[in-house]
Amino acid sequence: MNISHVVENLNRGGLERVVIELVKAQSAAGHRCQVICLYEPGALAVELDAIGVPVVACQKRSGLDLRALWRLRRALARHRTQVLHSHNSITHYYAVLSSLGRRFVRVINTRHGMGDVSASSRRERLFRQSMRFSDIAATVCEAAKTRLQQTHLASPAKLVAVPNGIHADRFVPANDEARAALAVELGFPATTRMIGFVGRLNWAKDLSTMVDAFAIVHARRDDVVLVMVGDGEERVALETRAAAAGVTDRMVFLGDRSDVPALLAGFELFVMSSISEGYSIALLEAFASGVPIVATNVGGNPEIVTEGVNGRLVPPGDPQALADAVIDVLADPSRRLAMAGAGRDWLLKYGTFEAMAARYEHLYRHGLR
Repeated sequence: MNISHVVENLNRGGLERVVIELVKAQSAAGHRCQVICLYEPGALAVELDAIGVPVVACQKRSGLDLRALWRLRRALARHRTQVLHSHNSITHYYAVLSSLGRRFVRVINTRHGMGDVSASSRRERLFRQSMRFSDIAATVCEAAKTRLQQTHLASPAKLVAVPNGIHADRFVPANDEARAALAVELGFPATTRMIGFVGRLNWAKDLSTMVDAFAIVHARRDDVVLVMVGDGEERVALETRAAAAGVTDRMVFLGDRSDVPALLAGFELFVMSSISEGYSIALLEAFASGVPIVATNVGGNPEIVTEGVNGRLVPPGDPQALADAVIDVLADPSRRLAMAGAGRDWLLKYGTFEAMAARYEHLYRHGLR
């Protein structure tokens, strides 16, 4: 099949990683793939260039950009696209608008998050209209599927949940040697307890709550360090907040890294403070690394983390609750070890890339039958 994936860009992020891995697998299986970026190509585009998968950048400007629409339409025509697979809302209505009058075997959209807060926003209204010309509305978790159904953004007959998956064999279980090595590499004693986060530093992650919670944790324990892996528009504000909380010397901002599996192997606990979350790749990667999780009870998080079994769930926007859960898990080594094992077992059973890829292959060929 000729498959076109349409994304905003291929910068670092969970959505982008899912698309790249999906395209690699589909190309290896003999499909002819391309990725169309509505904006710029992004930092990860080189991975697809390296295997000969075309990446087309439409260079969309603000507002309705007719030139971007024309570039998208031309890319679909040249590729003789049979399956049009867009990712998230804005790419979908641009893809649908640019392809009006063309026929495809399947038109599918995957929503990788929970969507806008308001179902009446302009973006969601346009998405609702574009779904009239689409075959399938896939979500990455049951919570997002329920939201689309309740807000009438997509017909129930077109809805399906396809949870994200990762390559578990790329991750090694966290261990004391890796923890000690990471601590020393970052300039701390080998016995330091490394608490980690991986993701974009943006509003949805509510990382100011994480900083405030870490300040509470540090006041109780002086052997902990918070490591933030990733970058984003909130970084400067977070550094300022860390200084105000007096924990600058116990926090490390590593920025974007290409060695996330090695870093995860050095974490003792993974923490997520999001106020909005779909089906987090970062949480799956933490479980693949045998790292227990403390996360907020939002979006698809409770579909991954089972309270008290493989981690802890706390209310969003509550630094004290987040801190208490972190302190509780760190204080009980045997419980932490049990949670780590349960998390990895869950990942191998429910969160593999192979299961996700097979589900999309079925949707491409057979729709929702």
